[in-house]
Amino acid sequence: MKNGRTIILANLLGLIIILTGCTNDEISDHRNHQEVEEAHHKNAQESDNAHHEHGNDDRESTTSSREQVENEAKGAPHPFNEQSLNGLVIENTKNVTRISEADPIRTSIHVAQTVWPATHEQNQPGTVILAPVNNWQQSLAALTLVHHPNDGPLLYVDEEITDEVVMEINRLQPKGNDQGTQVLIIGQYDEKELNKLDQFKVEQIVGENPADFAEKIEEVFFETIGHVHQAVIIGSSEEKAKEYTIPVGNWIAHMNESLLYVEKETIPQETIKALEKREGEAVIYIVGPEEMISEKVASQLGEYGTVQRISGHTSIDQSIAFSTFKDDNNFGWGITSPGHGLVFVSTEIPELAIAAAPFAHLGKHAPMVWLEAGELTESLYKYLAKLKPAFETDPTEGPYNHGYLIGSLDLIPFQTQGVLDEKLEIVSLDGSDHAHH
Repeated sequence: MKNGRTIILANLLGLIIILTGCTNDEISDHRNHQEVEEAHHKNAQESDNAHHEHGNDDRESTTSSREQVENEAKGAPHPFNEQSLNGLVIENTKNVTRISEADPIRTSIHVAQTVWPATHEQNQPGTVILAPVNNWQQSLAALTLVHHPNDGPLLYVDEEITDEVVMEINRLQPKGNDQGTQVLIIGQYDEKELNKLDQFKVEQIVGENPADFAEKIEEVFFETIGHVHQAVIIGSSEEKAKEYTIPVGNWIAHMNESLLYVEKETIPQETIKALEKREGEAVIYIVGPEEMISEKVASQLGEYGTVQRISGHTSIDQSIAFSTFKDDNNFGWGITSPGHGLVFVSTEIPELAIAAAPFAHLGKHAPMVWLEAGELTESLYKYLAKLKPAFETDPTEGPYNHGYLIGSLDLIPFQTQGVLDEKLEIVSLDGSDHAHH
């Protein structure tokens, strides 16, 4: 019996040793597995941290590269090539489309043919607007009627409706708006002139003064859209404010805000009548500094709603300020980054800007900025630098800018066009330009 118990105890002892060994192995395996997992987690976290830091580096590098692109673009180029005009046979360059005219009437026809080819129904206009070339206030306010449902150009006319204009209307074959109107005439004309359009359905809008006319244009527009639009632009109709007010033309040819007129120190009754339709809830945007529209007038306008002023120290700065402005009401172009179109017009003939406003309605939907007597100013150089297009890996992906240059070579030199073309050109963000493409 004693030997039997001894054998049993020995067997039990062996089993305990085996089980203990297995347990220790499992514990060891578990510890090893845990250490591996911890190491893996640590490596992954270090990798994530490294990737995050690399991402920050990329963003910082991109920001730094963008700043470098803008810094290089904001200065005037030098030296100029005096031979660039020799043998010149073109008017357009890769980033700039030139409407090479100085005469406002012919310019308006060129713009119409560029925006409305009229080759088929889909690109024929609805209504052609005939506006007086010698009355910028009326022609500017009439741009409110350029967009839908009229969807048509503004053609300038003088005391008579020229054969050129009649020929262009016949080429366009306007389809008519919702009321069937094919030609809308701004102002009074002799019966002899109106007879030139007897094959079209014609309507006229007349006004006794700029404020009266603008109020009538707005009334026609409200009838078209079926409601009173609360937001409105207030500009000065005085001659000295001409270059400060005209830049709004592209916007009103593009969106639903209309233009009403004031003078520096007074608000005409016709403008008050138009504002009263908004029942104290007008959203008013004054364009121009206090030298053009006084703070007294701005305060009086506040009786009809909220008032905000968009202003620039010079007319060139005013056009840039209007091009960059955008608020929470979604009013304004807000163009402060690459990938846009711009219309460039010389201050020498401001009326050309009104003729070119349809470029804001179709095509690139472009705002207008002034060239001072056909030249770039320091403020325009700085603005174009902010818009300078730059690609990261592939230039075919953009973004792209494009310019419409309105004026003949005598009005805006080819050198100016060359500078604009280069400032609008896309470059590499890393500074290599197109060397590898």
